[in-house]
Amino acid sequence: MIVRVDDGHGRPIEISEQAAWTKKDHRLRADDEVREASNTKTVMATLVLQLVAEHRLALTDPVDKWLPGQVRNGGAITLRMLLNHTSGLFDYTDDPALAPALTGRDSHVWTSEEILSLVSRHPALFEPGTEWSYSNTNYIAIGAVLEKATGKSLAALVRERIAGPLGLRHTFYATGSAWHGRHAHGYEPDAAHMPPDVPEEFRNYAGPQHDGHVDVTGDYVTADGADAAIVSTAGDWSRFYGALMSGRLLPAAQLAQMRTTVPEAGPGDPDGLGYGLGIETAKTSCGTVWDHVGVVPGYATYNVTDSTGRRTAAFFFATSTLLTRQAHQTGAALMDAVNCALFD
Repeated sequence: MIVRVDDGHGRPIEISEQAAWTKKDHRLRADDEVREASNTKTVMATLVLQLVAEHRLALTDPVDKWLPGQVRNGGAITLRMLLNHTSGLFDYTDDPALAPALTGRDSHVWTSEEILSLVSRHPALFEPGTEWSYSNTNYIAIGAVLEKATGKSLAALVRERIAGPLGLRHTFYATGSAWHGRHAHGYEPDAAHMPPDVPEEFRNYAGPQHDGHVDVTGDYVTADGADAAIVSTAGDWSRFYGALMSGRLLPAAQLAQMRTTVPEAGPGDPDGLGYGLGIETAKTSCGTVWDHVGVVPGYATYNVTDSTGRRTAAFFFATSTLLTRQAHQTGAALMDAVNCALFD
């Protein structure tokens, strides 16, 4: 795992630790590239809000304006509902048809049109705008809207509007399995060591096997796009969060929209979790943070910032499957420790 904490007072703390059996594949460093998974959503939301500031998109635009007929209830679902997960769209990752693509066993690259067509066969979870439910489908649609509105690929938009201007040399939108620099290896348990409650279709991953695990580093998850495709490093993401929260990437009005949240568990949620536009807020035992979590095969990432962007932290596990209750508890304790380290 990698942990990086910058409390805004001097040099950041960076730690990397790995199991002995992984060292034959790679010696982990705190500045290694990792798959940021659903942290990608924060970048996609930033791109949308930049276009809103330029009057090229509006958060009130119905999806049908940009993707006519491609999204169920597209006339009633707005871009804001996609960004804050209040659309009611079924999560495509829950469809068994995608399992081979999500485990690296299918070389077919699923397009946004194909994913949205598959999702259209599933009934809506609720009427648009009436509830909250996290759905990766929302950002597949957002990615398609961005490409339609700009005429550019998502990789180009990330490079030209985010990574390039901020000097993020190890941040890019992945369109294949290639990495740009040193990168952490990611693993999943092999079928014999997979937890018993994992569905059958997600028990077998593609990749070299040893020590009870599958090395999924070279897998290209061919169904992850605008919801999970970005690769970055802990240091790059700290710079991104700093630029985002300080207003370098968005005007004040759009940053305020990003921070306008809906409760994730309904009114009275004791955890105080709220989802804005591509970013989440949480009340921790040490203070309020903004964050996002990401999970793809081989990589689980957590990035956090204060409201100014001057204090940031990140940690990642080189697996997305935590095998035991103790491991889950350890992960939760680490998350809490990282949050509190910001405010020491």
